[in-house]
Amino acid sequence: MAAIRNIKNRVKSIIRAKKQSVARKPVRLLKTRVKAARLPKAGVPAAAPAPVFGAQELAIENMKYYTSAPVKARRQMPQELSNAYGKDGIVLIARDPWWLYTFWEVTRETYDKLRNDLGEHLHSARRVLRVYDVSNIIFNGSNANRFFDVFVHHDSLNWYIDTGGPGRSWCVDFGLLLSDGRFITIVRSNTVTTPIDGPSWITDEEWMIPEEMFARLYGMGFGFGKSSPVGKAWQERMKRELFSGVLASPGITSVGSPTKKRFPKDRKFWLIVNTELIVYGATEPDAKVTVQGRPIRLRPDGTFSLRFALPDGKQVIPVKGVSADEVDEITVTPIVTRETR
Repeated sequence: MAAIRNIKNRVKSIIRAKKQSVARKPVRLLKTRVKAARLPKAGVPAAAPAPVFGAQELAIENMKYYTSAPVKARRQMPQELSNAYGKDGIVLIARDPWWLYTFWEVTRETYDKLRNDLGEHLHSARRVLRVYDVSNIIFNGSNANRFFDVFVHHDSLNWYIDTGGPGRSWCVDFGLLLSDGRFITIVRSNTVTTPIDGPSWITDEEWMIPEEMFARLYGMGFGFGKSSPVGKAWQERMKRELFSGVLASPGITSVGSPTKKRFPKDRKFWLIVNTELIVYGATEPDAKVTVQGRPIRLRPDGTFSLRFALPDGKQVIPVKGVSADEVDEITVTPIVTRETR
């Protein structure tokens, strides 16, 4: 019995040893194949790698922890704007026809420099917004039409300014007004223009057009023919008839003749001066409007505009509007007088 038991134990040990060798064999083969791939022998073709036991299962196991989806950045909460940017500056904005709004920043380094330059005068100085009226000029700092001062608080960083004048251009300096009357400019703003406080006086559109095309269209519109009237003969004709009744508004013209002066034939110098009158208005789009008894065509929004020759004398231009149902009627009569000397 003891001999049989020893045989069984030996068989079990042999089987256990074989199982262990089979489990370790793929690792040894894999290492061997890798070394062979890294250091191939010269002139000997590399043998195809033998299948590794369990390699596919290992690859699938590793793939469980990998994804190709991009990782989204973590969303950050928006932060408030900074109260200061460490830079000297002032910005001016037109709020409406009468009011301006400005905000500014002056760094500590700038105030330290002013303290060194002004000394004790800085303590008695007042912070001021000097507002310049720079309408229709190129402002150089000293040629403003006028200016006025607005005193601001010590810690103020923005201010509303009442200009009291619509349709003007403005520029603002932020600085210090010293006790002796001197004004020290720290920063200067941009220039803005406040809008007017009423309807625009511009009634006609202006279009860019080449001179030759303008001459052709203008000439065809007043019976000069289809050819381009840009020659010398056309210019001489324009000199004789410009601003006359022939070239006045083709729809409705006022009665009268333009002012002309005769010149000696041996002199080439000449001068013609005349004036025109523009009548414009608005009513209901479906209304009927007549000017000097003649019907006119309204625009889709109910507006209209007419250009008249304006000779010397008194011109009466009655404008009558009648509602679409012919119940309401309004008549407005502009009277214009011209005198040329």
